Amino acid sequence: MVSVVKNADEQAVAQTEKAVIELFVRLAQAIGMQRTVGEIYGLLYATERPLTMDELTQRLRISKGSASQGLKLLRSFGAVRSEYVEGDRRDHYMAEVEVRHLLGGFLRERMQPHLAWGATRLNEIDQLVAALPGDNHTVLKQRLVRLKRWRTRGQRLLPMILKLLRA
Repeated sequence: MVSVVKNADEQAVAQTEKAVIELFVRLAQAIGMQRTVGEIYGLLYATERPLTMDELTQRLRISKGSASQGLKLLRSFGAVRSEYVEGDRRDHYMAEVEVRHLLGGFLRERMQPHLAWGATRLNEIDQLVAALPGDNHTVLKQRLVRLKRWRTRGQRLLPMILKLLRA
């Protein structure tokens, strides 16, 4: 009877982990990240103890290369941290469960560079549009003004969002 309960408990844990992983896979894909990034974060989020890269690769059935790249990206966002495990020289990883850290890291690492690059690119496009003839020039110039406004708003809003996330 005890083995049946343990088996049922293990099944419940596995189903819960699967659901959490699926949630983070969909979120990762929605913001343009690879599926494995969502899988890694989801498993770490659903697991109460730190996991090694070997455990991640085995449980998720992913390559060491994918695991390494995913962990590197997640660490750059501040979504995953290394955890010391006494008596084990391998790196162990834990999810940062505060969503504000995850979101803040994503905004700093992905959005800020794009906004900065966008300003340069918009200026280059502005010069190209200025050289266009007639109606094409007028329509694209108006659209470019809109894009510049959105980029400026994003540039102003991002620091405020990051400040709120730190609070």
